[in-house]
Amino acid sequence: MTTTLPGEGLIADLRPEARNAPESGIVEVMNHGRLRPGLIPLWVGEGDLPTPDFIMRAAQKSLLDGETFYTWQRGIPELREALARYHTRLYGQPFSAERFFVTGSGMQSVQIAVRMLAGPGDELIIPTPAWPNFVAAIEVGGAKAVCVPMDLDQGRFTLDLDKLAAAITPRTRALIINSPANPTGWTATRDEMAALLALARKHGIWIVADEIYGRFIYNGEARAASFHDVMEEEDRVLFLQTFSKNWAMTGWRMGWIEAPPAFGQIIENLIQYSTSGSPVFIQRAGVAALDEGESFVAEQIARAAQGRKIVSEGLKATNRVSLSAPDGAFYQFFSVDGRVDSRALAVELVDTANVGLAPGTAFGPGGETGLRLCFARKASDLTEAVARLQRALAA
Repeated sequence: MTTTLPGEGLIADLRPEARNAPESGIVEVMNHGRLRPGLIPLWVGEGDLPTPDFIMRAAQKSLLDGETFYTWQRGIPELREALARYHTRLYGQPFSAERFFVTGSGMQSVQIAVRMLAGPGDELIIPTPAWPNFVAAIEVGGAKAVCVPMDLDQGRFTLDLDKLAAAITPRTRALIINSPANPTGWTATRDEMAALLALARKHGIWIVADEIYGRFIYNGEARAASFHDVMEEEDRVLFLQTFSKNWAMTGWRMGWIEAPPAFGQIIENLIQYSTSGSPVFIQRAGVAALDEGESFVAEQIARAAQGRKIVSEGLKATNRVSLSAPDGAFYQFFSVDGRVDSRALAVELVDTANVGLAPGTAFGPGGETGLRLCFARKASDLTEAVARLQRALAA
């Protein structure tokens, strides 16, 4: 007997953009396995360290000081100034606090950027495999996501600029560039950044730059190449960022947009009509993270580098997978020889290995046969997870 939920007959009256918002393929696998005793969860994009004490103390002090009221829609001045200081240190060039706008998560930064640039009839181009929330944010807003699959050779992804250029039409409003990339670890070189910027300039389109994983790089450099290294002040570039990854603040839900100061009132309005600003106590925590958090960021990167080695070497030892150790971010994307349905394989590995992985089907064209493993965890968990996967794949 089928069960009808209350209100089910009214769904047809909703907007198609809402009705057709895709389910997360990652959450589907999580729901299959999240209650299993002893499961090692490597399916989502976060580490296993809690937010450090010095960040939590800043939030606690703010609460005790009674900072529980409405506040600046663009972010408190102290946090915007801290963001300017952080960027000045990181990129070696001066930044104005007027370029930074505090949001209620990296996801809200995505939504605001898309809303500013595109609507029904517009197109945004995104190399795939890609974080699925990009495509969802674009299409929920009524625009069209144009996916350009990256080339794959022996587990290594590369971006073909000619393919990207061929996808540009008169409807194209922006290129969405995530480097270092989730889920593949692809990381653009400075020359590739310059070429992408030149392409955007030629066609008069925007670049939406997700450089959230820019600190997680494994070539000995302090950070990955950035559009900051090649752009001019008047270039059409919006930067999306979050506190989640560097400072173990995924549950705090705070990010920022970096944009031309002239966009200030527009971004403020979009924040006002969605969340009306981020809580002050969370923003105080953000100031502490930016000003005092370098040693913690270094610890996170060192743990991820160790995890990368454990995972890439352990999976290669199975002689059943195709992969290349990622250049950046903290994910290993790999495929298992002879297995083309990653959704079914991810569910199977929950059952046989008690390890949770994200299926490549969640990440769009080019990712269908792959699995994503987050290695931002302690070495003992990763060593055990790899051993379980080795046994399961051998069987």
